Amino acid sequence: MKLAGIIVSVGLLLALAGCGGTGEQVVKVALVCPLTGDIAAHGQGMKRGFEMAIEDANAAHKLGAAKIEAAIFDDRGDPKEAVTIANQIISDRAIIGVIGHLNSGCSIPASRIYEKRNVPMITPASTNPKLTMQGYKNVFRVCGTDDVQGSWAGNYVLDTLKYNQVVVVHDKTPYGQGLAEEFQKQIVARGGIVTSFNGIDQGEKDFKALLTRIKTENPQVLFFGGLYAEAGLITKQMKELGLAVPLMGGDGMFSNEFARIAGPASEGDFATMVGLPPSKLPQAADFLARYAAKYPGQDMQPYDPYTYDAATLLLDAYAKVNQNRDSLIAAIAGTTYDGILGRTTFDERGDTRNKQISIYHIKDGRFAYYEHK
Repeated sequence: MKLAGIIVSVGLLLALAGCGGTGEQVVKVALVCPLTGDIAAHGQGMKRGFEMAIEDANAAHKLGAAKIEAAIFDDRGDPKEAVTIANQIISDRAIIGVIGHLNSGCSIPASRIYEKRNVPMITPASTNPKLTMQGYKNVFRVCGTDDVQGSWAGNYVLDTLKYNQVVVVHDKTPYGQGLAEEFQKQIVARGGIVTSFNGIDQGEKDFKALLTRIKTENPQVLFFGGLYAEAGLITKQMKELGLAVPLMGGDGMFSNEFARIAGPASEGDFATMVGLPPSKLPQAADFLARYAAKYPGQDMQPYDPYTYDAATLLLDAYAKVNQNRDSLIAAIAGTTYDGILGRTTFDERGDTRNKQISIYHIKDGRFAYYEHK
């Protein structure tokens, strides 16, 4: 074959590679979250919300003739795996952006990889403030942050529940410890008593030695910064030891999997969640109905609608700049997006300006929105 023919053939192959090999233009959006492991329920829910967003965008021909494909990765909630996946993502030029990660401990190191290639990252779920304090222009967050959530929880314990003696436990992760520190800071600043501040390890199963000591401190509530897998075991073992006080935590334990693990011991326990309940938002009604029809029998997890909104926001921005990747990050930064959870705009750090917090409690084995009387 002549050299000119070789060059044309190679060029044609490269063009087809960017078009799915069929001449059809393909645009990929990545989702990275834990699909296996102890907190897979959260990640599997995010996957459902993400798939709905991709399906809706394709049905609406949001990018014209281009087909939008989902590129879904399992980071298992492991920071090292998150970095490995981030490096895979930046090597795929068809991927225009990343929705993820769930865990702040994964999002923070992975964001440094995405920043190298100016790949936009929108997290639906990572709440540690440090993520957006790094100064990266490509990093955005559609959920609230732990400084807001932790201080709100502290005020709620003091002002509404009328408890002023608390114990704090965390899982030593950027999310769990960060949330616990913010809660503790607010309690102490307002004159409450934190009897002790304790760390456990993710994956730990037996907390009875720690809880036996905590029982002697006579707390009125135990605040846990961590995820539902450990939270369920902690509250179960608390009640077995006669430590009959409520467990309270943040969005990481806000899943009905928490009650499944803990059983009746979880009744009356509390969890805060960023944002308002979707069931209270008129604009969420259609999404909730379609979700229930598409995934019958599946519990909606806390960040499913956030994942839907994050993916849709990214694709809206890409459409507005006529699929010009060089303009995408600036378009996201300047967006005003009206979605399931209300209006999203970003501040100079890339954080959403929506700072609302809700609280839920376990009633009859499930989390229910808590309206204190």
